[in-house]
Amino acid sequence: MDIRASAEKTYRSMLQIIPQIIGILLLVSLLLTVIPPEWYGKVFCGHPLADPVAGAALGSIAAGNPVTSYVIGGELLNTGISLTAVTAFIVAWVTVGIIQLPVEMNILGKRFAIARNLCGFILAILIAILTEGTLSLLGGIQ
Repeated sequence: MDIRASAEKTYRSMLQIIPQIIGILLLVSLLLTVIPPEWYGKVFCGHPLADPVAGAALGSIAAGNPVTSYVIGGELLNTGISLTAVTAFIVAWVTVGIIQLPVEMNILGKRFAIARNLCGFILAILIAILTEGTLSLLGGIQ
């Protein structure tokens, strides 16, 4: 594939992504308006284990694609939610899918689908804790 064809393919891909990003920004704005900031304080208490569990639970329910999760994750960080909670949310958002679980069970089998989602949930929490620990060791978090 030559450079011109690659550039055209990239351009078409960007045009397809822009409506999704705009939609997510509008959704996040709506959620930030509708959900009072006190709610975040009730769900995310700053506990090193409870926050990633809550983030992974919310991400498991609200499954989506990685591009949109970064926008939502950035907005959650701006509201003061801990890095572990946001990291767990993003990882679970991409790897766990409670909403599509019935379809996944029909296609891949009940046992496999449940095991895969459970592993994704647990690993989302573990990755979030390890991410914050690694960043604090490297001096990225004060």
